[in-house]
Amino acid sequence: MNLCVLLLAAGLCFERAGAQTYQRGQNVAPAFEGWERNEDGSFSFLFGYLNRNWSERIDVPVGEHNAFSPGLADRGQPTHFLPRRNRFVFKVRVPADWGDRELVWTLTSNGVTERAYATLRPDYIVDNTVIMSETGALGAGSSDATMRGNQPPVITLEGADVRETSVGRPVAITVLVEDDGLLRSRRRPPPPPPETAEDSARVDSIWNAPPTFSRRQLTPPSRITVQKVNGLFMSWFLYRGAGGAGDPNDAARAGREGGAGNAGEAGPVTFDPPQVKVWEDTRAGANSPWSPLWVPPELPEDGRWTVDVTFDRPGTYVLRGRADDGGLLADVEVTVVVRPATLP
Repeated sequence: MNLCVLLLAAGLCFERAGAQTYQRGQNVAPAFEGWERNEDGSFSFLFGYLNRNWSERIDVPVGEHNAFSPGLADRGQPTHFLPRRNRFVFKVRVPADWGDRELVWTLTSNGVTERAYATLRPDYIVDNTVIMSETGALGAGSSDATMRGNQPPVITLEGADVRETSVGRPVAITVLVEDDGLLRSRRRPPPPPPETAEDSARVDSIWNAPPTFSRRQLTPPSRITVQKVNGLFMSWFLYRGAGGAGDPNDAARAGREGGAGNAGEAGPVTFDPPQVKVWEDTRAGANSPWSPLWVPPELPEDGRWTVDVTFDRPGTYVLRGRADDGGLLADVEVTVVVRPATLP
């Protein structure tokens, strides 16, 4: 009897724990990350968000359901929200005489309204070390002089920042990324090539042997805080624009109803090659720097990264490219106007 009670209790606990995460149907919560002082005396508020879903990408156009106040409703916030936690996504500059006023970001999605309140409270000031700590580059918070001296990568876009194409016709985007290299990748160097027949036979035997796993690979990750793998990568993602014409509320409605505008990982934009995730996907095996055992991609010798982007529906899209060294990041944006496909 006692065993049955224990098993039942364990089942209930597991069910409750599993109910804390969702694939779809939840809302996006805006987040105020902190503020920084600019050289001209003005300030910048830093914002991010938490999409409570693991799969659903939600589109909320700027307007009643995605707006800032007081003042301009459009402050450069995203309208396409990636899954889970996204930190330090954009900045809003305010004047030097802002004082103790609040800037409020209101976001309504899947029927739920939440707000983020930005102020110049002293305990919310951030710098590069804070950003690296919050995103997980410092693990549990330890750092050294080298890490504290890290600077964000520098991105140079090659070509215009506004492009035109048609449905199904790829657009090639190339950027030059430069970095100080202070945050080193943990990627292991490739083994030296075999020099003798004996070495070659030994290599063949290793490749043909059944897979083996280290103790670390077989041990579930234990983390007391978010952790991120250091190492430079460049990634593109959709920032604004769900595609399609008509009522701008259609995109938000699709998010509430699970429509085509939010088809999980798919959506209206395809990147080739597949891009590293810029959101905190902590699941093992994910193409994400927050995933256990993830390693950064090989760096191009000339520092140039190229991606082909294809759209499956007309519209105006804002793509954001992010260079991330594991601790700090830099963004660049390209607007793409997509026309309907033309018949041959």
